[in-house]
Amino acid sequence: MQDIRLPRNAKEGILYGSIICLISVTIMLSVNVLPNFKTIDLNVILIILKSIPIVFIFVFLLETILVGKVANKLVNIFSEETDSFNAKILFNILFCVTMISVIMTLVGPILGNGISMELLTDFPIHWPRNFCIALFTELLIAQPLARLAMKKIHNKK
Repeated sequence: MQDIRLPRNAKEGILYGSIICLISVTIMLSVNVLPNFKTIDLNVILIILKSIPIVFIFVFLLETILVGKVANKLVNIFSEETDSFNAKILFNILFCVTMISVIMTLVGPILGNGISMELLTDFPIHWPRNFCIALFTELLIAQPLARLAMKKIHNKK
């Protein structure tokens, strides 16, 4: 029997992934855009809000097509059948966050400013911060809310 905290079909999978992705994208965009401005005003908020759909689609597709599949294979390699639900979820989060944070630390600045040498010189500074923020966002906000949504959906059935 599948855990009630996880999606059971494609429709639920899209909802589950969308919740996680929307929360993560919103937080990570805010964290990465806000330091570029000296103030938080309507213009800055609009920049973030306009960016959310584009980045959401990119990250959702990236996670669905590549990252999720690789992460699942890695979870199977690094976990045993007897490992708990929480251990497997933690491995999955760790692998997904690592891959997405590396990719988005490189792609994000390209979307915002184009390609430059700063992309490579800033990577060692920005990636550890992005990884930590994304990891805590996934562990404490996005994943718990997505699993709560699945639990509510499955308890109604």
